[in-house]
Amino acid sequence: MKKFAIYRSETGFYYYRYCDTVESLKGTGFEYIGEDRLPVVLDGKGGYYHFTEEDFGFVEIIESDKEVPLPVEKLYFKNDENFKLGWMTPDGDTYSCDYTSHAKAAVLLADKFFPGNKYPERALGKAGWLKIIDSWDGTERQHGQFVYSLSGKITKRQADKLFDLGLYDNEEVRRLLRDCQNDW
Repeated sequence: MKKFAIYRSETGFYYYRYCDTVESLKGTGFEYIGEDRLPVVLDGKGGYYHFTEEDFGFVEIIESDKEVPLPVEKLYFKNDENFKLGWMTPDGDTYSCDYTSHAKAAVLLADKFFPGNKYPERALGKAGWLKIIDSWDGTERQHGQFVYSLSGKITKRQADKLFDLGLYDNEEVRRLLRDCQNDW
C-alpha cells in the first residue's frame, strides 16, 4: 500500500507520493534519501521536497494501492460553480482543470469513459466533448476562454451550459451555435 499527500487547488485535488520511511522509498529512484530527511513527497516529475503539514493546500495523507489514488471527479471538479477551463461532456457536465492540465485530464477522463483508447484527447473529441482552453496569446491584456469542438458540433445541453458560463459571446461559440441549431 502506498501513501499519498493530497492537496487542494482551485480546480480539483492533486496528489504526490508520500514517503515517511526508508522502506517506502524502495523502487522510487529516491533510495538515497536518508531517514533524517524524511518525510518527503515525490512530485512525479523527477523531484522531491520535504513534507510538512503546513504545505500550501495540504489536506490529508491517504493510503491506496492504485496509481491514481483519487476518482477523476475529485481530481477535476465536476460541475464546479467556478468552472473556467477544462472539458465538457455532450450532456453539459464540466470537469475543471487549469490551463496546463487538459492533456493530463484527458488521459484520466478517457480512461474512465472510453477505456482502451490510444489518443485520449481525440477520444473525448470524437465522442462530442468540448475543450475549453485559455485563449491568451501573450499579447492581450487579459486571458479569455476558447471553446474547441473536434467535430465542429455542439449539443443543445452544451449550448445551454455555455450560455450559463457566459461564453455565448465568444466568436467560435457563435459559429458553433449557428452551425448546430438546426440539429436540435
